[in-house]
Amino acid sequence: MRSGHRLGRRFGWLWGAYGTSELGTWLAFGAFPLIAIQVLHAGPAEVAALSSVGAAVGAAVAVPLGPWVEFRRKRPVLIAMDLVRFAALLTIPTAFALGVLTFLQLLLVSVVVAAADITFRAASGAYLKTLLPAEDLLIANARFESTAWTTTIIGPPLGGAAIGLLGPVVTVVADAVSYLLSALGISATGGHEPQPERREAARMRAGDLLNGWRHILADATLRPLFFNTALFNGLVMATQPLLAILMLGQLGFTPWQYGLAFAVPSIGGLLGSRLARPLVTRFGQHQVLIMAGALRALWPVGLAFLGPGTGGLLLVIGVELGLIFCCGVFNPVYATYRLERTATDRVTRTLSAWAVTTKASTALLAAVWGVLGGLLGPRTAIGLAGVLLLATPLLLPRHDHAPQHEPGPARSRT
Repeated sequence: MRSGHRLGRRFGWLWGAYGTSELGTWLAFGAFPLIAIQVLHAGPAEVAALSSVGAAVGAAVAVPLGPWVEFRRKRPVLIAMDLVRFAALLTIPTAFALGVLTFLQLLLVSVVVAAADITFRAASGAYLKTLLPAEDLLIANARFESTAWTTTIIGPPLGGAAIGLLGPVVTVVADAVSYLLSALGISATGGHEPQPERREAARMRAGDLLNGWRHILADATLRPLFFNTALFNGLVMATQPLLAILMLGQLGFTPWQYGLAFAVPSIGGLLGSRLARPLVTRFGQHQVLIMAGALRALWPVGLAFLGPGTGGLLLVIGVELGLIFCCGVFNPVYATYRLERTATDRVTRTLSAWAVTTKASTALLAAVWGVLGGLLGPRTAIGLAGVLLLATPLLLPRHDHAPQHEPGPARSRT
């Protein structure tokens, strides 16, 4: 491997495009609910629908896109998905300026953006695998992970300040522009990308829609990891609204304290992503996957003991710091592990199936935990999720099966 782990100009443009769009996303964090509440005077049910229904329908729309994208060049697809998100988001400030913005438009835009997000992430995984040799995938995924946590730290405070000064619509404009800049960055990667060869009939068959799930469920290593990540992510995300209710309502934390409790621990994700590769070098990929996957499940149950005041705030920061640090280690290792065990001509369908399942399970568990929070109270529901999370390491792959060996791309760096 080359000194300094230089991954080349083409990866540099892809990485820069990723960071730009991630920053735009976090600048606009919470903008849709705020627009619904402040501009359209929407109620709680409508606000909840923006995140749950929009994501679920967007995931369903993305299902047929996976097989369609699989047999096309990935760079044009990435550019197209960025431009789709740019155009969809730009309709919101345009409609707002004309005084014709509606809740239905917000919901439709959330569906389009969710579907484009899934398709983009699936295509980017396949593109990355053709762009870099296998031994560089962990380095690349660790850089993406550290960038994601960096933008998580920077974006919401800047976006919050912009919303306070100019209103939530301006951050949607920033998010839209970030996708346009991302499209330009991906376009600048250049290079020749061969047309994927389709060994089947040219017409897409119904079975293609399920091919990603079939591949995952037939693989002894991917199958448990698939269920582990879907359940873990779903349970963690399902408790976030309940934690907001508990902190901002019953325990009397201020909004700035609530934001601080989740902004500061993001530093843990940055540190974890930097340690992922050294840990893999020392202990091995599978061992790090198991250790980080198990350790990340230990933290959330601590939120059930949350109390008021400084002690409670420090408890949340400590729990989230430990959780996010472990996720920072786990995520790039898991992303690389998954890519290495999926043939190049199945990557897009596999990642699409994975993302669709994750979004659907998160929406379902969020709805279930909303009901449980109403019946049992937010603290008890959070504690129940924490207890269930303690069992998720049992779904991690116990044995490390050798990945499929494929010829990698040329080693020359452009």
